This record gives sequence, C-alpha cells and structure tokens, in this order.
Amino acid sequence: MTSSLAVCAALLLSTFGTARADDPMPVEEAPPPASEPAPAPIEAEPAVVAPAPAPPAPPAPSDTPAEKKPTVKARISSQQPRTIRPRIKDDGESRLDKVEDTVAGGRHFRIKTAQGAVHVWFPENYDRATAGTVVYVHGYWTDADGAWRDHGLARQFRASRQNAMFVVPDAPSSNEESVQWPALTDLRRAVTRANIKMPDGPVVVMGHSGAFRTVMQWVDHRLVEQIILLDAMYSGESAFDEFIKTGKRADDHKLIVVAASTAAESRSFANKYKFAVARERMPDSVGGFTKREKSAKLLYIRSQFEHMQIVTSRKVIPMLLRLTKLKAL
Repeated sequence: MTSSLAVCAALLLSTFGTARADDPMPVEEAPPPASEPAPAPIEAEPAVVAPAPAPPAPPAPSDTPAEKKPTVKARISSQQPRTIRPRIKDDGESRLDKVEDTVAGGRHFRIKTAQGAVHVWFPENYDRATAGTVVYVHGYWTDADGAWRDHGLARQFRASRQNAMFVVPDAPSSNEESVQWPALTDLRRAVTRANIKMPDGPVVVMGHSGAFRTVMQWVDHRLVEQIILLDAMYSGESAFDEFIKTGKRADDHKLIVVAASTAAESRSFANKYKFAVARERMPDSVGGFTKREKSAKLLYIRSQFEHMQIVTSRKVIPMLLRLTKLKAL
C-alpha cells in the first residue's frame, strides 16, 4: 500500500513540473559576453579639404591681336523684374503736372515728366536763401518711385539735417535702358517747369550702383561741386578723373567714393591720387571722421555695409551729406 502511494505521488509531481516549464517567460536581451566590451561611439572623420586649384597657365605667345575686353557693366546684387514706367507726352515747354503731399514732416512733390517721375522734397524749416540742392540717383532694378518708397529717402534726407532741396529723378533700371537725364540742365528745367524754384546754393550729386551711368554725364556741369558715389565705381573712371583732376573746374570739386562690391575698382581709382584719403568702415557718427577725412578732396571709404545696405541702413546717406558744403538746419 505504501509503495502504491509513493508511485502516485511521483506521477503528480512530474505532471506539475511539466506545466510550469510550458508557461511563457518575459523576453530579455541577453547581455553581451564578458569577453566583448560594448563598442565606443564612432567619431566623425574630419572633412577633407580639397587643395585650391592651381592658377591657370599663362597663354602662349601669339601673333594674333588680343581680343578686346567687353565694357564693364554694373554688377547687380539681386535681379528683379524690370520696371515698366508710364510715359507722358511733353512738348518741352508746357507746365508739368505735380502732386503735393507731406512726407517725413516736409513738403513733397511728384512731378510727371516724359522721362519718368521726379520726386522733390523740402525739409521743415527750409530756407531757400541759403539752401543748396541734392540730386539723388537710384541704382538698378528699381525706379524713382520704388527708391523713394522702399529706401525711405525722405526720412534719410531729414536725418541729414541739411538745408537743401532734394531731387530724385528716374534713372536706368538695367543695362538695357538709356539714361533718362543725360543733361542735368534738362532735369533742373523740368523742376522749374513744375513751378518749383531752384535754390542758388551748392549742388551735390549722390548716386548708387548703376547710377554711375547718369552721374558720369554731369561731371562738367558748372554747378556741381561734389559727387558722392555709393558703391558705384563700376565704370566711368575717366569722367570722374575729369571731375576731380583734369577738368577746368576740378580744383573746386570734391569726391567721396564708398565701396563694398566695387572695393577693388574704387581703391584702384583712389590710389592714383596723392591727395586721396582712405579709411576703413563708416563711423558711427560724423564726429568719427578725422579733420583730414572731412576736408579731403577725394575720400575713399571701404564700407562695412553691403551693396544695398548702403542705401537702406540709414547710416550712410545722412552722415555723408553732413560732409558737404550744404548748410545745416
């Protein structure tokens, strides 16, 4: 009897053990073998710097005349759609229509001409008896309306605090367009035909970028005393030579050349003249210019501002106008 009970107990224990072995177990990742340590993080390989290409070999001598290099054209920082300007009929004698409003606290006129719009602005407290004239010529990929609006010119003129009449005419917006005002006399006449009187004081011409095409045609005008080129020395060096050195009124002229994209051309131009004064960066205020820089016949400034920032930052145009012979308000 005892033997039979032992056999039965053994059978029951065997059955329970089998059931526990078949139960599912939680899955765990096996740890790496002790003999294989975990891999260290992989460090990125340093970038391979390709060597600079060797300079091209000089061309072999030839009896064939060298090909004439094309005329240097203004380089544009960002191309935009060409401006379509409406034109009006003009007999050259009749009074020109204008619209008047108030901008930046001053009187503003927009004159309609056959050569496009002309903006005229007078600051508050303008005194014609002692005033001069500033003609601002815009660069490519805009027109007088666009530059007047987008570059905040009225506010920049006001910030200069100069007693002047400010004139902003249309100018070429690309290499394909002709100069609208090849004679400064015609532009001045258009302003007077709109029944706006011109002051008798000094005339300052300021031009940005492709404006050099217009400004270079005004260097021999008897009333222009100073020219300010804002990253505009793309071409026309001989005309500006005439203005500052070889022309019949050159002794009375002053020239300021600000450069960013045109730094190489502008410095090369300035290096021709012993009387040229050069400085790096625009100062934070007029007081940052030295006496020698303020009185320089030719002042070259390597700007820290890029091509368009020169005319939009409001830190260049107002300050440079304070270096002119214009009277302060």
